[in-house]
Amino acid sequence: MSRRIGFGFMKQSLTQKLKSKAVTITNSRHYCSSSASATAADKPDLPRSSRMGRLLTGSIIGLVGGAYFSTLDEATFSGWLFSASKIANPLFALLDPEVAHRLAISAAARGLVPKEKRPDQQILGIDVWGKRFSNPIGLSAGFDKNAEAADGLLGLGFGFVEIGSVTPLPQEGNPKPRMFRLRDQGAIINRCGFNGDGISAVAKRLEAQHQAKNGGKAGPGILGVNIGKNKTSEDAAADYVQGVHSLSQYADYLVINVSSPNTPGLRQLQGRNQLKDLVKKVKAARDEMKWGEEGPPPLLVKIAPDLSKQDLEDIAAVALDLNLDGLIISNTTISRPEVVEANPVSKESGGLSGKPLFNLSNDILKDMYILTKGKIPLVGCGGVSSGEDAYKKIRAGATLVQLYSAFAYGGPALIPQIKAELADCLKRDGFKSIYEAVGADCR
Repeated sequence: MSRRIGFGFMKQSLTQKLKSKAVTITNSRHYCSSSASATAADKPDLPRSSRMGRLLTGSIIGLVGGAYFSTLDEATFSGWLFSASKIANPLFALLDPEVAHRLAISAAARGLVPKEKRPDQQILGIDVWGKRFSNPIGLSAGFDKNAEAADGLLGLGFGFVEIGSVTPLPQEGNPKPRMFRLRDQGAIINRCGFNGDGISAVAKRLEAQHQAKNGGKAGPGILGVNIGKNKTSEDAAADYVQGVHSLSQYADYLVINVSSPNTPGLRQLQGRNQLKDLVKKVKAARDEMKWGEEGPPPLLVKIAPDLSKQDLEDIAAVALDLNLDGLIISNTTISRPEVVEANPVSKESGGLSGKPLFNLSNDILKDMYILTKGKIPLVGCGGVSSGEDAYKKIRAGATLVQLYSAFAYGGPALIPQIKAELADCLKRDGFKSIYEAVGADCR
């Protein structure tokens, strides 16, 4: 891999040198042609050896440059950039987690990240909610909270990106420090508390992206919008309704987040009666808006992994009864699996994400697939760090899969890696599509 990276940098360096050389030559030509009064006497009398050297150098550059540009294509160059991005990971690891996060968002917002030019393998394509996903691997909410970098993140090759959670009013969130790495366990603890710019600022950004795409969504993939409530709000339903009215026109799908552990009282909205009342109000707010031929965006609910069997049965009943379009399983956990207990950082309060969450979220995913009888698309989220992990989520009942912590650790290079590994897993077990593998372990 280091060879490939080095080769990529060498070629990129050559490209820059060639371009620089071309500019120099062009400028010289313009200068000479515009200087009509210049004579041979005005030109420096170069030694013959210097002239021959320049002629030889020019010939070599022409040959090498021609060979290079004739073999270079966008897809190959894209692959080099993704491989080269691994070099930045150790640098980000030296920074405070929240500072590193901000830098990553800033880089993606400014187009300073690789752009995927290679088409996804056909076996990864899937249709959900009447929309075509080129692959089932998405970025979960929490990474781009304020829709600052949706276009750049989608350009990395995700099949979909979910922004948010977005609250009606801006809020600072909980005091810092509030993000902690458990590097050895591939995990993160956060207690951010829905820090964000608020609906108005996010709506302006999405509108600008919407206009830039001539009325399309924010980028080349599917855009999800995750909405939440303000910490001090006394009417949770009103907050979610405001989110729907302000942001749903920019969303390919909407998510009601009732499962963050960092907003007091939020998880109580997962109770049967509370959830039923909330979903009814949000659906009514969505449906009362004017929609074109595509109709309103699908509505999903994101649930916690820390739920009892009865809680899961209640949520499944509400989802089936109210025809929810999907469930995201799951958010972060307030539990601390045995694998992280020895790490002193595990004592920090907040939600745990990353590898230690994988088994817990997968168990909930399987239970919900069975409880909903496979009738509702499920999005598997929690602990995915490889194509094999994504494949296990799909076999457990997920139609789509989301990343967060693994992406924070692995960076852009992880995305094509996971997609390639997932395709290999499907082919290895004889599946011809994602559809065929969904829920395979629950049958």
